[in-house]
Amino acid sequence: MDLVPALDEPLKKVLGPPTAKVMAEHLDLHTVGDLLHHYPRRYEERGQLTHLADLPMDEHVTVVAQVADARLHSFASSKAPRGKGQRLEVTITDGSGRLQLVFFGNGVHKPHKDLLPGTRAMFSGKVSVFNHRLQLAHPAYELLRGDGDDETVDSWAGALIPIYPATAKMESWKIAKSVQTVLPSAQEAVDPLPDSLRDGRGLVSLPEALLKIHRPHTKADIHDARARLKWDEAFVLQVALARRRYADAQLPAVARRPKPDGLLTAFDAKLPFTLTEGQEKVSKEIFDDLATEHPMHRLLQGEVGSGKTMVALRAMLAVVDAGGQAAMLAPTEVLAQQHHRSITEMLGELAEGGMLSGVEHSTKVVLLTGSMGAAARRQALLDLVTGEAGIVIGTHALIEDKVQFHDLGLVVVDEQHRFGVEQRDALRGKGKQPPHVLVMTATPIPRTVAMTVFGDLETSVLDQLPAGRSPIASHVVPAADKPHFLTRAWERVREEVEKGHQAYVVCPRIGDEEDDPKKGKKKSPEDEAEKRPPLAVLDIADQLAKGPLQGLGVEVLHGRMQPDDKDAVMRRFAAGETHVLVATTVIEVGVNVPNATAMVIMDADRFGVSQLHQLRGRVGRGSAAGLCLLVTEMPEASPARQRLNAVASTLDGFELSRIDLEQRREGDVLGQAQSGVRSSLRMLTVIDDEEIIAEAREEAAAVVAADPELTGIPGLRTALEALLDEEREQYLDKG
Repeated sequence: MDLVPALDEPLKKVLGPPTAKVMAEHLDLHTVGDLLHHYPRRYEERGQLTHLADLPMDEHVTVVAQVADARLHSFASSKAPRGKGQRLEVTITDGSGRLQLVFFGNGVHKPHKDLLPGTRAMFSGKVSVFNHRLQLAHPAYELLRGDGDDETVDSWAGALIPIYPATAKMESWKIAKSVQTVLPSAQEAVDPLPDSLRDGRGLVSLPEALLKIHRPHTKADIHDARARLKWDEAFVLQVALARRRYADAQLPAVARRPKPDGLLTAFDAKLPFTLTEGQEKVSKEIFDDLATEHPMHRLLQGEVGSGKTMVALRAMLAVVDAGGQAAMLAPTEVLAQQHHRSITEMLGELAEGGMLSGVEHSTKVVLLTGSMGAAARRQALLDLVTGEAGIVIGTHALIEDKVQFHDLGLVVVDEQHRFGVEQRDALRGKGKQPPHVLVMTATPIPRTVAMTVFGDLETSVLDQLPAGRSPIASHVVPAADKPHFLTRAWERVREEVEKGHQAYVVCPRIGDEEDDPKKGKKKSPEDEAEKRPPLAVLDIADQLAKGPLQGLGVEVLHGRMQPDDKDAVMRRFAAGETHVLVATTVIEVGVNVPNATAMVIMDADRFGVSQLHQLRGRVGRGSAAGLCLLVTEMPEASPARQRLNAVASTLDGFELSRIDLEQRREGDVLGQAQSGVRSSLRMLTVIDDEEIIAEAREEAAAVVAADPELTGIPGLRTALEALLDEEREQYLDKG
């Protein structure tokens, strides 16, 4: 029988079942290799104390500090009615700040003996607030004694103490001890980087990097290790993407060149405006791709309202001109119907192919959604299979087995991040040969992220707004600090309505949710204040209609309404019959009502940066200026408020997406949302390491061009297999 390679050894064998179980369940670490790649988050120096002054709320932290004082209090409670309850309060300090630790009940005896004033220790727990002061309740701790023979100090040999990403069930120092146990196996690590690349860039070997990251003796060790491990992540990921691009370039596709005087020419001739320079440039990139004999894979990103739909429509018309069909995949029925309406309107008589009123160059534009009646659906399917319909717009109903195309030439996917990879793949399989693919996203992605996540797609960017779009003024409304600002916000909404305009009010929640029995746990009062449920559409609509917006037409819109009801509400709003629409984020994508000029976002801190930017893009779509008010109860110094200030300060989606990333850290760039598997990036930060990513992309392209199967670099193949477990390999394959 073969020996299991050292790094594939299950942790159960090396550390014992109980520790291995906690590591698997809470940290997703299963093998020796997984644990070696679980890097320290930061390092503490023995002589230097951590900053208690900037502890994050609600996060699990590890601090090194000194006990300033410890007091035992007795109190009466339901469990100890005679004043026999005991509470130990310990204050620790590190020079930058003080922090309270609290222990209750039988848990007070050991810490009372251990934590004497002057004692230094590592403490680990979740930061909470009690009586307006930060505290750790029942933290785990490990004493740092100065005597040389003490085993804990030995186990943290060297001056730098690694602090690991930890959980309540597995403190940092327990992880450190486990790492020490498996560290000798690091010598067996197979190096994925080609020797020439490693030598050319002066990078240390992988075994050396793993030793230095876990047991550094100097800060230079940490620097060397990080530089090397970042390269691994960037390079292996870029090789995976380069192989995708290489494989795609080998696939056949039908070149689609528009006829000189066809549908596209007729459409351009009847446009009432000229395309922006950006639209011209991006269209040319797309037409060049469509004219090649391997499938286009292009990401079209642009600001809300930058005219992406126009660019996509021209690409679809070019394909129809060339005898093919184009399908546009939208994430929701509302959006599919809206695209269908706006594209049919833009095309006018050019969308009347097969009808008596149709003109010479025309085609049929059909809609296909899940809630269509049987007869309409049958007709739509027939138009697709005969080729009568050149353009189809639909939801994931397009992907069903029953849907057959005559000759699918182009797939346009709207709002990439809402579509599963499998869905895109299924649609791609509907062509006789792989169709060309254009992915549109209105959430601008910084270049490096695009290179890392969508590295297999060529990227086009639309960054200028078409003429006639109005600027949007955005302001933060601090409802708790300045309640009169909120009163003024509702007055502003009234003023917009009096001018003949309309407004949106967006809330995080619907408000008809069943109360979850599991959520019935009692919370402390400060928890309640911190975590009141998000404001709900149904409650707010009711309060507004009876209060500050009394007399105005107020309607609600949310995702759990019947499709027909949703459509009716949207139609009334679009027709100007409703003054104020109180909605959830269903309006985030694609709703186009040029007369809506104001938006009030309640509990704005509960939304992400890019989501706020998306929502804001729904106003200012006509000639009147837009106004967006971000209402929050968060205190001024909180990160949530800083995030809102950032959104209010710029309309540049690319700038915002950078801010968003810096604040969120990118999670998994191969995206939890994208692939549902855990992060492959532990060291690399996409925004800070732009240069490494760009260089790694060049190196990867060269390596793959020279040796597509990587036969000469077995270490790289192994690393790829580890990075691209089954799920992620498929995710990349389906693009």
